[in-house]
Amino acid sequence: MINELIKQIKAKNAPIVVGLDPTMKLIPECVKKEAFAKCGETLEGAAEAIWQYNKAILDAVYDLVPAIKPQIAMYEQFGIPGLAAFHKTVEYCKEKGLVVIGDIKRGDIGSTSEAYAVGHLGQVQIGNSFCRGFDEDFVTVNPYLGSDGVKPFTKICKEEKKGIFVLVKTSNPSSGEFQDRLIDGKPLYQLVGEQVKAWGDECMPETGAYSYVGAVVGATYPEQGKLLRKVMPNTFILVPGYGAQGGKGADLVHFFNEDGLGAIINSSRGIIAAYQQEKYKEFGEEGYAQAARAAVIDMREDIAQALANR
Repeated sequence: MINELIKQIKAKNAPIVVGLDPTMKLIPECVKKEAFAKCGETLEGAAEAIWQYNKAILDAVYDLVPAIKPQIAMYEQFGIPGLAAFHKTVEYCKEKGLVVIGDIKRGDIGSTSEAYAVGHLGQVQIGNSFCRGFDEDFVTVNPYLGSDGVKPFTKICKEEKKGIFVLVKTSNPSSGEFQDRLIDGKPLYQLVGEQVKAWGDECMPETGAYSYVGAVVGATYPEQGKLLRKVMPNTFILVPGYGAQGGKGADLVHFFNEDGLGAIINSSRGIIAAYQQEKYKEFGEEGYAQAARAAVIDMREDIAQALANR
């Protein structure tokens, strides 16, 4: 699947992933009104609003971007109906030919980690049958519990030819409380990056330069990104923090290799809630999907210009 992601990035000239992180505050009133009229102000009504919101955005941007990243917590808060909307969104992304990165940040040990990996990337055995759960193409993984928590995911990656993105240096302001701590003279994030490279060396596809094991490195830490790019030369980096969290194209060039590949940049609110920004107010609330499309085009141009000028 890593080669499919690269193929789509090249075809669309857009190393961009749209984060589908819906909240009630981001969904336009016109969408909520229709959903609540149909299902009431209930968990089912919220899930219906999320689904209609996602679908319109996907219809507007699928031809521009290679991948979509739904954040599962935004769906889980609405219980079983929310998870149904998550699953429906994943299926619709695939109908549109998009690569799906499930932002689940799972990390546990033993049979629990294996169950997470099977549920999101693999197949679960039920009697003599094998069924797929959420069936994303990639998921995000928390490495805090060590190899015991990651190896079940890498095993599934090899079997299914899918992928993971391991949290290395995250974009949030307090990430340094642990991730920047020095151990034997090196920051913890660098040690994690070195381990990600080792896991990745065991999970290379038959063809291609990049591993099934990727890394998450925040756009808000460009200097750390520069170091980690050298530490993990064959690792694809998922870069959150563009737009709403302050990252911009000029901050991102060090995340890419000389081949112009090696990174995919995420924007969530900056795209899906673009209609709320002054820059895109001309689209109005009902034009939220077209505002999202315009934001993707602007982001694509920003990154392309930054890469051309590096």
